Amino acid sequence: MEPLFEELKKKAIGNKKKIILPESTEPRTLAAADRIIADSIADIILIGNAEEIKAKAEELKLNNICKATIVNPDDAEHTEKYAQLFYELRKSKGITIDDARKKVKDPLYLGCLMIKNGEADGQVAGADNTTGNVLRAAFQVLKTAPGIKVVSGAFIMLLPEGSPYGENGIMVFADCAVMPDPDCNQLAQIAVSSAKTARDLAGITPHVAMLSFSTKGSASHDDVTKVVEATRIAKEMDPTLDIDGELQADAAIVPSVAAHKAPGSKVAGHANVLVFPDLGVGNIAYKLVQRLAGATAVGPVLQGLAAPVNDLSRGCSPEDIYRTIILTCNQAINKK
Repeated sequence: MEPLFEELKKKAIGNKKKIILPESTEPRTLAAADRIIADSIADIILIGNAEEIKAKAEELKLNNICKATIVNPDDAEHTEKYAQLFYELRKSKGITIDDARKKVKDPLYLGCLMIKNGEADGQVAGADNTTGNVLRAAFQVLKTAPGIKVVSGAFIMLLPEGSPYGENGIMVFADCAVMPDPDCNQLAQIAVSSAKTARDLAGITPHVAMLSFSTKGSASHDDVTKVVEATRIAKEMDPTLDIDGELQADAAIVPSVAAHKAPGSKVAGHANVLVFPDLGVGNIAYKLVQRLAGATAVGPVLQGLAAPVNDLSRGCSPEDIYRTIILTCNQAINKK
């Protein structure tokens, strides 16, 4: 395991959090949970039928699932308590108490309600559920963090040993997973959230580059104006943030290019957080760096929610889930 994850693992062990896994009989999820419990990284809460979970754990020859807390969504006591909570949260949207009672039987919603009620610290799902389903439950129950209205997805990019880029070979790319075409306000929020991810999870001091096909007015276009305005808004949101834009990718990370294209910039040439102008660019960029440069892409880390909920790829491995749980623990530790 990379040094970054070893550090995050130690931090999680020393500040143990309660993490909910609503896909409680999904084999990869159970395998990851078993390992998390064995390594004393987190207290695991599984949502589902205890007998079914036990049977699946025995089938998979997992020895630690018996130490997890199991919450049955069909338990009337749980259903009523959380139905009342969900009703209060959503009654302004026209939901009835009967609607709420049905909704809390959905493990994704029940997990988020437990977090909302202070009974857990984070949730990891998506091995069996779509991103839309995972995010919908989080939006409706937990909502976004103070000052943030946008949820975005960042990747922590671990570059090959000896790479001159990033801080100790670590960079953060965003948004690569959620917002297709953010406006300038949304892009500014993505930048602020990404800087927090860089500090809290990647363990680096963020130097944020707002990327474009233009550097400091070298081109004129509405898309350039959006990035320039987003940079201004982000600075207003967090005056302490080390951020600059608009910058082309080479000006952002290559000192010699920065000296020519953006002289005097405090960020250009050594940026370690790259904020892309839209989802298409971000998603393509992280995959190209992953494949062509041999980088490890860790994520996506969902940022901007009031409490940590992370979405898995349905093609994920037990190792992916294990790492995502560690990341979620660290998000909970750093929650403000």
